[in-house]
Amino acid sequence: MQRKASAVWKGGLKDGKGMISSTSGVLSNTPYSFTTRFENTPGTNPEELIAAAHAACFSMALSAQLGSANLTPESISTSATLSMEKLDAGWTITAVNLDVVARVPKADADAFNKAAENAKSGCPVSKVLKAQITMNARLEG
Repeated sequence: MQRKASAVWKGGLKDGKGMISSTSGVLSNTPYSFTTRFENTPGTNPEELIAAAHAACFSMALSAQLGSANLTPESISTSATLSMEKLDAGWTITAVNLDVVARVPKADADAFNKAAENAKSGCPVSKVLKAQITMNARLEG
């Protein structure tokens, strides 16, 4: 399987503007800029897209892990908070925290926690990141 996305940047770092597109069309000339990336201007940026990909990937990986334990989730809600810091080597994604709430009928805490830990380490997006990945996982009654 291969997926493709592209970006075009025009101008200098701080005054330039970019557009992100994906072959699926979900992103189609979606704008991004220095201010959407490093300041609080509304709009997307590469790190937000990585966080979204991580949350989506983890949710599916947890569903797969639960399925391996003969458990079917009713819902899995994951948010990923990505941290980027300016280190000596330059801007670096240093951490991602996954905040997970799942409703899984018939699951006990041990089975859920084991599935969540396996999903955290086994999710393909987790594997590609060199950042510290932490997680708060909660099983709802």
